Amino acid sequence: MKLDETGQKGSSVRLRLMLASSTMLFVELALIRWAGANVVHLSYFSNFILLGSFLGIGIGFLIAAERGQWLKRWTPVPLVLLVVLVREFPVQVRQSSGQVIYFTAVKTTGLPEWVTLPVIFLLTAAIMAGIGKITADLFRQLPSLNAYRYDLLGSLTGSISFAVLSWLRAPSVVWGVLAAVALLILGGRRNTLVYGIPLTAMVAVLFLESTTTGITWSPYYKIQLERSPTTTRTYYISANGVPHQSTAPLPVLMRENSPYREAYEQTPHNPHKRVLVIGAGNGNDVAVALAYGAEHVDAVEIDPRLQQIGAQLHPAKPYDDPRVHVHIDDGRAFLERTDTKYDLIVLALPDSLTLVAGASNLRLESYLFTREAFEAARDHLTPDGAFAMYNYYRKSWLVDRFAGTLDDVYGHAPCLTTFKRNAAVLVTGMTPADQSCAQTWRPSGKVPAAATDDHPFPYLLHRGIPTLYLGALGTMLLVTLLSVRLAGVRIKKTIRYTDMFLLGAAFLLLETKNVIGFALYFGTTWLVNALVFIGVLLAVLAAVEVRRKLRHVNQILLQLLLFGSLAAAWLVPAQAVLALPFPARLASAIALAFAPIFCANLIFSDRLALAPDPTSAFGANLLGALTGGALEYLALMTGYQTLLLVVALLYLGAGVAMRVTDTGTPAPKT
Repeated sequence: MKLDETGQKGSSVRLRLMLASSTMLFVELALIRWAGANVVHLSYFSNFILLGSFLGIGIGFLIAAERGQWLKRWTPVPLVLLVVLVREFPVQVRQSSGQVIYFTAVKTTGLPEWVTLPVIFLLTAAIMAGIGKITADLFRQLPSLNAYRYDLLGSLTGSISFAVLSWLRAPSVVWGVLAAVALLILGGRRNTLVYGIPLTAMVAVLFLESTTTGITWSPYYKIQLERSPTTTRTYYISANGVPHQSTAPLPVLMRENSPYREAYEQTPHNPHKRVLVIGAGNGNDVAVALAYGAEHVDAVEIDPRLQQIGAQLHPAKPYDDPRVHVHIDDGRAFLERTDTKYDLIVLALPDSLTLVAGASNLRLESYLFTREAFEAARDHLTPDGAFAMYNYYRKSWLVDRFAGTLDDVYGHAPCLTTFKRNAAVLVTGMTPADQSCAQTWRPSGKVPAAATDDHPFPYLLHRGIPTLYLGALGTMLLVTLLSVRLAGVRIKKTIRYTDMFLLGAAFLLLETKNVIGFALYFGTTWLVNALVFIGVLLAVLAAVEVRRKLRHVNQILLQLLLFGSLAAAWLVPAQAVLALPFPARLASAIALAFAPIFCANLIFSDRLALAPDPTSAFGANLLGALTGGALEYLALMTGYQTLLLVVALLYLGAGVAMRVTDTGTPAPKT
């Protein structure tokens, strides 16, 4: 009978640990998406929620088992405070730094960023500290590797659940209801009232948002659709609180001196029979291509909801035309896959307003503006074809960067047409004879270096970390130190887990590098991003399963395999992988990305299995991940490939720390 009770208790703990871990990751992903949709600062600092989550979870794991029970009891309170604060003080975009460009600037609302970012960071840390404490207390009740195994299974469940909701385009109230139900279960009967009141308030706020007229969700944005009061536009589309697109009647689009006409007017000898529109959006550029007689239009749009709005509401009905072929895909990924040659390729206002999840500096369109992307477009043009791009370029140096890159790629200067509000159109033919310019581009000053696939930051004038980021990161790290101290975490006790701290920092940088690599190889779509995170969790889980079956692990051999796999990832150039056919590219990308993750987590799993205090070791690892998230900004100076050197140094430091740190008595075998 006692054995049955023990077995039932163990099964209950495992299930609750999976639920807690799943809730932890689900809430983290939901906060990243939802807060970023309402506070534009977070669209450009997306890893602030991630780093706040690491801080909170790390504190939850580092606090001793007998302490911090109040964190568990009041977990929903900071959650509802964050939701109410963000809804009451939403922040629209503004350009507050000359080093970081925001397009489509509108009137600022809400609190200033120096108030908003720290408050959201702290509230996120408080939310995740409560959920982390719940998870840690369950973690302690199982052998370390067994606990880690179920923690990973829960994380997989949370990641897959949120990916499914993104695919279904579920509104925020659905996310809130699922999180509330999970937290009520974890809180237990004794906390039903304490949890129920704030969670009900949170769901009510999200319900009001979700039922607001015109608001829908795509996998990337919160989209608001409004009917235009003018005759020049029919609908206005806002994405994440920022005016983004508008649908217009064809006669308006075809007016004299319209930016939409320039690509065609400046290439008079081009037949314009086959046209590729990247960033097709609601269909304005597609309608213009059809008006100029295109016989085949490939319309590439990354966001299915924006394309759906165009299909339903655009007055010219361009997506109903049989000549139009819609591709819901990343523009660069489409270029890398297609063999079609085009008379004209148009980059049509590709301005995503958001960053790739898990990569704090990479925007959805970043890989469209690199030198390699311009070369890929050129290689898909017919012998007398042309390339065009336009947007609201708010800095003259940005026009110079793009025009200078086109000059280098095509061997001659492009046509330049400027409009009010700093709008500019760049058009270049395969040869000078294939373009007809009223004005040819001339540099306004020293031409900035081209963005590259390794340094895909077209909106950054010089290599370096902007002072805006440095200030925010410095404040965040200071808050982290104070929070750890105020939470009563004994720093001296965690020093023996310096190696786990360094392993966490290295792992997050390695994960970021893999997200970036897959975004380049297969596109910056939400699906690719979700699959990479799921793949990382599966690789980690595989390492845990292997370690559970081994009596002894040869750390020296594992470290040699780790550094060998990192060397392979360093030595194989991205262009070599991109040049491969799709199946070989996929196999190469998986091998290069997940081999070091598997080796690193075999090392981590072995260390966790032998740790005298596994929860403290895991907490130190999470704080290390927070540090790794801050180190990611080094890519703004060095490029992403160099991050592998930083990863190698961190793993080397972890290896040294393992040998000089007193680990105490090993934990029981699992």
